[in-house]
Amino acid sequence: MKRRSFFKLGSLVVGSTLINPIDTFAENSNTLLNSTNKKAKNIIFMVSDGMSSGTLNLANLYSNRILGRSTNWLQLYTENKVSRGIMDMASASSIVTDSAAASSSWGGGVRVKNGALNMNASGEENRPIWQKFKAKGKKAGCVTTVPITHATPAGFTVAMKSRNDQAAIAEEYLRLGYDVLMGGGQKYFDAAHRTDKKDMYAAFEQHNYVVAKSKNDLKQAHLSKKLLGIFDLDALPYEIDRKQSAELTNTIPTLAEMTEVAINQMKDHKEGFVLQVESGKVDWAAHANDVSALIHEQLQFDEAIAVAIKFAEQDQNTLVVITTDHGNANPGMIYGKYANDHFDSLANYKFTNEYLLNNIKNNQSESQIKEFVKSCINVELTDEETKNIASYYNGLKKGDDGLYNYKHLPFKALAEIQKKYNSVGWISMDHSADYVEVAMFGPGNHLHKPFMKNTDMHYLLLDAAEVENKF
Repeated sequence: MKRRSFFKLGSLVVGSTLINPIDTFAENSNTLLNSTNKKAKNIIFMVSDGMSSGTLNLANLYSNRILGRSTNWLQLYTENKVSRGIMDMASASSIVTDSAAASSSWGGGVRVKNGALNMNASGEENRPIWQKFKAKGKKAGCVTTVPITHATPAGFTVAMKSRNDQAAIAEEYLRLGYDVLMGGGQKYFDAAHRTDKKDMYAAFEQHNYVVAKSKNDLKQAHLSKKLLGIFDLDALPYEIDRKQSAELTNTIPTLAEMTEVAINQMKDHKEGFVLQVESGKVDWAAHANDVSALIHEQLQFDEAIAVAIKFAEQDQNTLVVITTDHGNANPGMIYGKYANDHFDSLANYKFTNEYLLNNIKNNQSESQIKEFVKSCINVELTDEETKNIASYYNGLKKGDDGLYNYKHLPFKALAEIQKKYNSVGWISMDHSADYVEVAMFGPGNHLHKPFMKNTDMHYLLLDAAEVENKF
């Protein structure tokens, strides 16, 4: 198949052969990059939403120091199994993108304004890439830890004026007939929560979907049917909190478990499949400056990477892309005499800051608050620090505004206090304009350039699968 000039310009030409600089670098490695001109029958596109480079670093530090092993992502780098590059994720309206515009740049191949899903300012739609692959006979699906109707899966699948119309996105999923959809978002499917009272569960079942609402339901999902898995009212619980609850552990699947089920549902399809996997609450944790939530959500994503790579290594026809859509809050370890010990203290955090702050009550005494904080994160606050936290619950101070903080909990105040004990600092509570990490494994990664524009990814995926862009 004729390759686009975009990719030819990104490679070195020797005679009639195209050589990628990354491939050349890897020639003497004991482990090859799987860089061939072989067609990618399947694509697994993995997104750790809102992952700054500092988040990748913190998770790997935690994994090495506390768990005694490298993360799967960094191990892929260590073993030289993947190509590696960075990507510019700016949107049409800002150098700092939101998740909708970021996903749409990959999904539609065009930069759109923040908040839009594959919709240009003129009202013109850009056909999402999962629709293009469906039209070519492939199965297509998305799994996430936030509502399945959220911005990142929607950017690969639908064209909408606003990312916020999640009830309508649920209806679009049904109309378009995607094969696997898993995550949270019950309030967009359940008639009791939808303002129009439509029973979307029943509608999906009428269109040959099995509806799963628990981990046990997933085990019984029949391969002959399409799959809709909705496991919580909104987003799924943070992984570290889920592990502390036997009920949540038994009923709500992990991202890795959902990824494995999704692959199994689609892997035997003759024309292949495309799957997007998102760890959406990495972003939510960064917005909250919630270090324990952040690290464990990133580690949950890392477990899903292992599932995808294991399948791709066995299958040998699958391109795996591992990336993020933007930075968020840019966390990092701060230099100091006790930095090592402070970091290692994160092993004693049993819960997220979200859990901690949600369970402080306005009628609790300061001594009770101090005791509760110690039970959650093994930090004994000073009297002054305890008074500061208590002031948000007795009306003296107003908690934070911000995305995903509907109860105005004092996330920033707690993170500032924790910095004294864990040496983790944050630049903000919002997105940043980082160039993002991109790793690729399998057939098609010979197209990967060390530096890319986000919209280039759309055409790379089409080229890797040898699908012409005639839509």
